[in-house]
This record gives sequence, structure tokens and C-alpha cells, in this order.
Amino acid sequence: MIQLRLERNYAEAIQFLQARLAQFHSASDIDKAFTQAVLAVTQRLAGDTAGAKVAAEQARNTVEHLCKSQPDSAAFAALLSLANSALGEKNSALKEAERAIKLLPSVKDRVNGPACEENLALIQTMFGENNQAISTLTRLLQTPYSSWFYGPTPVTPALLRLDPYWDPLRADPAFQKLCEEKQP
Repeated sequence: MIQLRLERNYAEAIQFLQARLAQFHSASDIDKAFTQAVLAVTQRLAGDTAGAKVAAEQARNTVEHLCKSQPDSAAFAALLSLANSALGEKNSALKEAERAIKLLPSVKDRVNGPACEENLALIQTMFGENNQAISTLTRLLQTPYSSWFYGPTPVTPALLRLDPYWDPLRADPAFQKLCEEKQP
């Protein structure tokens, strides 16, 4: 899925995610919510706002159901922020992304906590808060952690250059500097 996004092959990525959802009859609601949220963001990247809205509403419904049993889950707050962002709901998306960071701060979990900050950077990027996103990405490039967007690999200059998630930042010289590989 990551490879398809990096290749900007949205049609195949959407097909893959939709097929995955069709197979989730016995899978966990967590996997279902994650796939729905990623589908919504992918459809938004592809310019399919109507499809993104449907998938985002499904993701939000699934996550809200999960939150009833685990209201203090940082992962659920992050998923809710992605769903809300795909719906264009800036305030609720940012609120949930920030809540995820409070629930799983990097100072308490240095492996998974920064992933919540990475999620916030994406939400900020989606809503044009570029300076804040670049500031967060600057910190993350210096931090070893397990990314939710890239598997266990943290964000790197190469991923910043390739990933369409960060396209709204491309014209900013500060972002361009982040995309440069540092030589030892």
C-alpha cells in the first residue's frame, strides 16, 4: 500500500484497500477502522472527495464504536483525526491528533509516541498549517521511532521527497531543506 501511494498509483491503492475491506468479515474492528481511514485519505489524494467522505464517515463510525470500550487509546484518537481530516473537519481533526499526543507522549513511549506527532504533522499539512507541520517533521527526522505511515521505518528525507502526503509543503524552502539527504 505504501509503495502504491509513493508511486501515486491511487487507483490501484484504492482497489487494494476496497478489496481488503471486503475481506474483513471476521477481521478486527481496529484493522477495519485503519483501512477505512487510509482509504478515505487515499481517495482524498486521488481527488475523489465524495468517496473520501463515505469512507471517512465509515471510519469515524467504526472508531467511535471502538472508543466506547477504549476511550484513552492514542491509536483510536489518531484514526479519528484522519477520518475527520478526510471529512474536511479541521478543528475536530486537530483536536483528536493533539489528544493522541497527550495520550501517548513521546517522553513516555519513545518508540510509538512520535508516530502521534507524525500524524499531527499530516493533519496540519492537510489544513495548510505548513509551518507547524515542518517544525514537527524537523524534530521527527532526528528521532528514531516506529511510524504508523511507513511501517516501522521513521520518516526520512527520501520519504518526504516521494510521499504525496507532503505535497502541500513542497514549495516551502524549509521543507525543501528537510528533503535533502545529510552526508556523514
